[in-house]
Amino acid sequence: MVNFKQFWTKKTLVGLGLGQFLSLLITSTGFSSSELAKRGINAPTSQSFLNYVLLSVVYGSVMLYRRQALKAKWYYYVILGLVDVEANYLDVHAGDRSGGSNPRKGDLLVIAGATLYAISNVSEEFLVKNADRVELMSFLGLFGAIISAIQISIVERNELKSIHWTASAAFPFFGFSLAMFLFYSFVPVLLKMSGSTMLNLSLLTSDMWAVVIRIFAYHEKVDWMYFLAFVAVAVGLIIYSGGDKDDDQSLADVADQGTERSKHFDEEAGFDNLNRGNTVGSSKMGDTSRHDCMTSSGGRETIENTSIGKDMQGKKS
Repeated sequence: MVNFKQFWTKKTLVGLGLGQFLSLLITSTGFSSSELAKRGINAPTSQSFLNYVLLSVVYGSVMLYRRQALKAKWYYYVILGLVDVEANYLDVHAGDRSGGSNPRKGDLLVIAGATLYAISNVSEEFLVKNADRVELMSFLGLFGAIISAIQISIVERNELKSIHWTASAAFPFFGFSLAMFLFYSFVPVLLKMSGSTMLNLSLLTSDMWAVVIRIFAYHEKVDWMYFLAFVAVAVGLIIYSGGDKDDDQSLADVADQGTERSKHFDEEAGFDNLNRGNTVGSSKMGDTSRHDCMTSSGGRETIENTSIGKDMQGKKS
């Protein structure tokens, strides 16, 4: 029987809620990119640039205040920054291409972007668990901003010059950056709490949130299969969250069994060492007694021989 009190733990609820918050942020970035595309703005790297700048300024200030040594090599963050920048570039670029005149190219870009996102998520999980969250965010922002600036100067320089900046264009642009900054800030929290699998499963519901927004904001009608898919994903998230707790408990039980086994072996080893010590001590005492007896006997023989020698010398004289 399933114990729902153990299933609905604080960790499970926080993980599910945080995962859906991140999914909603991703949905908002998608709508921001769509609004920019409608206005003829196609600058995916520039959209992410401000996010990296915010990360480097906010978390870099915290890191400078701490004045702590690096817990991971700096070139790891360079590689991660490159992968992350290109993942964002392909994701936004693919969103513009997938519904256009070349959907096959858009699909390829989606696959490439998803692969880079997977590498980025797993790398971030490793670094946040073995290094530090503030260090990760600050260096990801620093190198991400540098790589983005180089790419903008090469690829998107003319695009930025042609943009006519109005309120309708600036609002989705900065809204995208703010949503990405919040997304990047809370992703390491979920990674450390539940892992990259939970993050990727949570982001599967982003399409469902997009459907909800289209229904209420744009008054569009959708097929009922979308809601069925949303329920299926939600059930999978709940089962995975509960299974994660069971895995943690199993690991704890295995650790306890290992500790008990180690104690048992230590006790047996202690008894064996004690017995060996007594045996060795007895043998050493026996050897010492024999040595003493031999020494005493040898001394007596020496005395007797000396006395006999003296008597014989007296008789001869």
